[in-house]
Amino acid sequence: MTQDDQTRTELEAAAFRALMQHLIEKRPDVQNIDLMNMAGFCRNCLSRWYQAAANARGIEMDKAQAREIVYGMPYEQWVALNQTPADDGKQAAFAEAFAKNVGKVE
Repeated sequence: MTQDDQTRTELEAAAFRALMQHLIEKRPDVQNIDLMNMAGFCRNCLSRWYQAAANARGIEMDKAQAREIVYGMPYEQWVALNQTPADDGKQAAFAEAFAKNVGKVE
């Protein structure tokens, strides 16, 4: 199948919106730490990628703004509504997954 660049971009954008809706609205019970440990990315990664894409195009966007776009609300509010504490095993697996997929844990 042949697609022009505009159609490909529109389809990719639709798929990204569906992914965000799924992770935020349909599966807020799936913790970021579990996503990172299993898939090597999480909602925060999506927000970093969004911010990087905006910044690369000369659009000023900070981490909080990008997170609010991805989460659909301020990050702190989403955390209070949806995030649960992670046990030591999940935290250790996260440090390993983060280092492998994103970089040094700071």
